[in-house]
Amino acid sequence: MTLRAALLTICICIMFGGNTVAIKLALTGLGPYTAAGLRFALAALVIFFWAKYKNISLRLTKKQLKQVSILGAIFVCQLSCFYQGLARTTASHGVLIANVLPFFILILAHFFIPGDRINLKKAIGITLGFVGILFLLLDDQNLSADLKKGDMIVLCAVCFWSANAVFVKRVISDFHPVQITIFPMSIAIPFFFVAGVFWDSKMVTAVNGTVLAALFYQSVISAAIGFIAWNSLLQRFGATALHSFIFIMPVAGVIFSYLILGEPVTPYLAASMSFIAAGVIVVNFKKKNGHRLPVS
Repeated sequence: MTLRAALLTICICIMFGGNTVAIKLALTGLGPYTAAGLRFALAALVIFFWAKYKNISLRLTKKQLKQVSILGAIFVCQLSCFYQGLARTTASHGVLIANVLPFFILILAHFFIPGDRINLKKAIGITLGFVGILFLLLDDQNLSADLKKGDMIVLCAVCFWSANAVFVKRVISDFHPVQITIFPMSIAIPFFFVAGVFWDSKMVTAVNGTVLAALFYQSVISAAIGFIAWNSLLQRFGATALHSFIFIMPVAGVIFSYLILGEPVTPYLAASMSFIAAGVIVVNFKKKNGHRLPVS
């Protein structure tokens, strides 16, 4: 990777790490389902116009329509759990639990992706990641039972998320990345708004600069522009190079939670962050041509 591309990748990872904080801020004025609906409606709109600008076809075959329908159903479950969980727990807990996603994917891929087996390096990374989760569950922070419940709901979201990722990996060769992104969220958007009417205690409790900025960040900056930038880098440099940087996401998320929301960084939280980041590094960094930890 060029230095410019590496710096851009670091910035994107930091941006993705701050997404959980943005969701928490949006939830101060919006119900969980309403916030999810607004976020992905805006994101889908931006991605749609970008696809038109790049002349990317959004037409699907019957087989593809069936596949994105399955992805849409998983996406609804995944984001419903994620937003409901974040409404109950802290942003720092949420971002760390979300970043055990690669370890869940490795486990599922072992059984469902031919040739994608768990080797010693992956096993060590998975172990480090789940030790990090153990430390997170031991972190009391004077958390109520409802906040602990939030951690478990976010963990359920990660299970759905990993199933989504593995299914995408099986069918991605039939799709353009824009198609596989915009259609599941488009299918989910009506559900989120209907669910907001019935299950959000109030769809909108406050509309202020903080809520609007947080919504703009997570929908346009993170979900749309972040997606476009990430996939542009992915096409040029490949997944191995980009994934070498993703350990930055949990670290950035905890730092943003501390700086913006004032959430404490306890010893258990610091240990959890360290183990999860170390696990991601072990899994994604590769030794090649005698050089240590290359980013390529």
